[in-house]
Amino acid sequence: MSAFVLKIIACISMFTDHIGYIIFGKSSYFNYIGRFAFPIFAFQISQGYIHTRNIKEYFKRLLIFAIISQIPFILFRNQIASGFAINTIFTLLFGLISIYSYDKIGKTCGISVGFSLGLIAEIFKFDYGFYGVIIVLLFYIFNKNKILLVSSFSLITIMKYGFMLLPFISYGNDILLKAFEIYLPLCIFTILASLFICLYNGKKGHDSKHLLYLFYPLHLLAIYVFTLF
Repeated sequence: MSAFVLKIIACISMFTDHIGYIIFGKSSYFNYIGRFAFPIFAFQISQGYIHTRNIKEYFKRLLIFAIISQIPFILFRNQIASGFAINTIFTLLFGLISIYSYDKIGKTCGISVGFSLGLIAEIFKFDYGFYGVIIVLLFYIFNKNKILLVSSFSLITIMKYGFMLLPFISYGNDILLKAFEIYLPLCIFTILASLFICLYNGKKGHDSKHLLYLFYPLHLLAIYVFTLF
């Protein structure tokens, strides 16, 4: 499975997820399918770093499209949630900075930078927050060992959804069980994204350098316009 095919799967998954939020709210089958998207994009960032010939241009490209995507992201998000948040491409950019730090200034410092950027992402409400930054870094650290890659990704995903259940403990067993039933399939489908990642053959496929960067803001804007009618 080439990088191009992975990106197509991720884009379809993301679009399905966002349509699901608009039509059904959270926790529909659309959202389950949508759990494939971010892990694949995070993995692509790690592979992009490995294969890029110009890391400065890579940083620049992510930053430009992150800025461009913020308004479409806000317009879309306002249809499904309240409050301010920062779009996914900024999260991927923080992940890329973490990889660069890990590669250039040493593993310990790089991991510290990754955790610090993850905390910043969480505090300032980046989409996917701490979790998003860290899995980009993990996909790079374990890129040569698929078993460790899948294991570490699965573990941090289980931890993420475990933390999401904590606020429900104080509400009693019935509500906690209901929350568990909602989050369990989301967790499972997120982990299942690793199946696509394991099928990656290391090949580029069709040239798709700007596929994510263009599709992300355009599909958010299209969905927002759709909600106006």
